[in-house]
Amino acid sequence: MEFGISQIVIARYMMYLLVESRTTRNHDAAVRNAYQMILGIIITIVQAFACIKYGMYGQLGWVDSLCVMIQLSVGGITVIYLDQYFQKGYGLISSGTSLFVATNISCSMLQKAFSFTRIKSERGAEFEGAVIALFHLLFTRTDKSGALYEAFFRQNLPNFTNLLATLFIFLLVVWFHGVCFLVPVRSTNFSGMKNRYPIKLFYTSNMPIILQSSLVSIIYLISQFLHWNFSTNIFTYLLGNWKLCEHSGQFIPVSGLAYLVTTPSLAHMAADPFLALFSVLNLLIMVGGCVFFSKIWTEVSGTTAKPVLEKIWKLQWTIDGLMNRDMQKELNRYIVTAVGYGGICMGALTVLGDLFMGPFGTGTEILLASTILCQFHDEILRR
Repeated sequence: MEFGISQIVIARYMMYLLVESRTTRNHDAAVRNAYQMILGIIITIVQAFACIKYGMYGQLGWVDSLCVMIQLSVGGITVIYLDQYFQKGYGLISSGTSLFVATNISCSMLQKAFSFTRIKSERGAEFEGAVIALFHLLFTRTDKSGALYEAFFRQNLPNFTNLLATLFIFLLVVWFHGVCFLVPVRSTNFSGMKNRYPIKLFYTSNMPIILQSSLVSIIYLISQFLHWNFSTNIFTYLLGNWKLCEHSGQFIPVSGLAYLVTTPSLAHMAADPFLALFSVLNLLIMVGGCVFFSKIWTEVSGTTAKPVLEKIWKLQWTIDGLMNRDMQKELNRYIVTAVGYGGICMGALTVLGDLFMGPFGTGTEILLASTILCQFHDEILRR
């Protein structure tokens, strides 16, 4: 399952652009899901062909290329079918993409924390897992303070500081997920009965960061394609050039738009103080992008003030102390505040995770995993 859920996400948002996001008839939704599934399969096959065509897995013969392409296509199509089963009502959630994302990110982080894989480095053989490495160093080193320092601050492998930072950001996201603005409402049927309607700070859930990360992934993909095939083109310089990082063995952007949307690591910032100023620019880009996508998704998903007010009326409640003509304006004030501040918090948490999580992942990953797990918790409580 090399492609993860990218084919599902791309197909879903392409369908949102082609048709209205809300349908009034059941067969309209069924037709849209069928088209989305077909589009996802086509995208999967095209992705598999592109990976083979442009040598992502090295130079392969035609037999090996065909086998790899079939393997990639079958894995991607399997994910699409599993998502369809969830959409038909099998399980607690209506879409499998959230479950796939949370499972993948959680497994990766657990592996970085508790992996027994031995890796050879300049310091000798070490365990990959941060927790395992901590106990291994404490039991095998006579200098306990030096062992603790190495376990907490070792480079190029998961360390205990990265693990603590990951747990802290996870708890921070969980706390922000519970923050909400309370709109005072009263019953239209029973005199004197009052309540509060919650408008969550993360009003659009994790959709802004999903859209933001999808946009960044597209920029990376196009930038890498141009770098490897048209290195002297003007668009290559605008989107960015790439080079091989000696420590990680991965290609990283070194210029252009791809470089601007990449958060520098703390190690690079320590080596080059100028990158600290660049990280501020990156923070502004991330925050601005999340606020922009929050506003866009509010419009697309039909969660603006008018539909929400209609929902409150259907529940036989009304906003306390206001006339009907003023309710939408007041509710819009709450929603705009939640969308703005929620987008700012998401962008800031994403950059914070990129800076401190290190090998445990990115800020986008911890934000997605945390919000998805909170949604599962809320759904279980609701049922």
